[in-house]
Amino acid sequence: MDLNEKIKILSDSAKYDVSCSSSGSSRKNKKGGIGNAAPSGICHSWTPDGRCISLLKILLTNYCIYDCKYCVNRVSNDIPRAAFTPDELVNLTINFYRRNYIEGLFLSSAVCVSPDHTMEMLLKSVKRLREEFNFNGYIHVKAIPGASNVLIEETGKYVDRMSVNIELPSGESLKLLAPQKTKESIIKPMGLIKSGIIQNREEKLKFKSAPQFVPGGQSTQLIVGATKDDDLKILKLSESLYNSYKLKRVYYSAYVPVSNHPNLPAIIKPPLLREHRLYQADWLLRFYGFNSGELLNEENPNFDELLDPKSGWAIRNLDTFPVEVNKADYYTLLRVPGIGVKSAQRIVQGRRVSMLDFDDLKKLGIVLKRAKYFITCKGRYFPQKSIPTNPVSIKNRLLLEDNIRDHENVEQLSLFSLFPDIMAAELHMSRITGVL
Repeated sequence: MDLNEKIKILSDSAKYDVSCSSSGSSRKNKKGGIGNAAPSGICHSWTPDGRCISLLKILLTNYCIYDCKYCVNRVSNDIPRAAFTPDELVNLTINFYRRNYIEGLFLSSAVCVSPDHTMEMLLKSVKRLREEFNFNGYIHVKAIPGASNVLIEETGKYVDRMSVNIELPSGESLKLLAPQKTKESIIKPMGLIKSGIIQNREEKLKFKSAPQFVPGGQSTQLIVGATKDDDLKILKLSESLYNSYKLKRVYYSAYVPVSNHPNLPAIIKPPLLREHRLYQADWLLRFYGFNSGELLNEENPNFDELLDPKSGWAIRNLDTFPVEVNKADYYTLLRVPGIGVKSAQRIVQGRRVSMLDFDDLKKLGIVLKRAKYFITCKGRYFPQKSIPTNPVSIKNRLLLEDNIRDHENVEQLSLFSLFPDIMAAELHMSRITGVL
């Protein structure tokens, strides 16, 4: 098969895997080498200054021995198949890098022949890149569940990040849609990678020249909407993974309908809004001090489609508000809708100089559209005719302000309600920045 045809097939097959991002890896260049992962990161990701950086995101092969009902590469699906040899993949990566097409490699694969065979081919590829071509750019590789510990450990010495995709949030879901996989076979390599990272850190303290092991950490991906699992179950799983395996990120991927199997939901479009809400909640878990039991419970197991998770939590817990910005501690400020990490830091620093009022908050760049319903300054609410204090009124006000902009007494409809593509772009940016 022609190389260009292989690239077309295998890059298209890789688009469903979202578990990649800029890692902050510090793999530096060495004499005679090419590439450097330290300054930025990998492809189709966003740096803090807003730049989009490039990555060769591709599969080693889409030949697969598994028949996962939700996967486009399942063995029963009649699609064009292709496979790279390690030499082809290495040459492709180096040539793309030298032409300044890419800054790194995201390499995944379907399971061909066996997990060990696939993992061995991935290892050969990254090992050649590092040792024969002195490539020091970013490399993210998928660990194959079921592969031997030796192969996974060896691969970890040559890559910046590894990920093991859980994909489905429960053992029952795996039995329903991916009966050839087990929860244990997926969790085992995650534990192995975690142990290797901890051991490597200890070795680095004793020997500065100790080789690195997955310096960018590990991540995983969960598919949203392929099963009946609710948001609470998904969020609890993510929380457990962060606590137990110290993951850098859990990525959520709205299920794309690629099959008509009776065990799959009959949907036309991916549940992108639900995916977005889970990303917002994930940010609250990692940076805002929330836990899954606060955001959702058995009575409310799914997020409100109309409100972001933090606003929804605040409305259900109005007894903890209003918060006095001149007295509340940093972590209490973080729980106020509309106040993010940077805003909370600015408030804490600003009130050291003088008592803050609402004009001062505006000068500090604090967006009051949501926050004004939940805070006071010097004991007073935001200066307007009336501030609602009951849950229904506050929710209505928040929804109204999200959709209508009042400028010089002219009612203007939100552009995002008229143009879905722009709305999708806003959701994407919010998911990246995480500001709530």
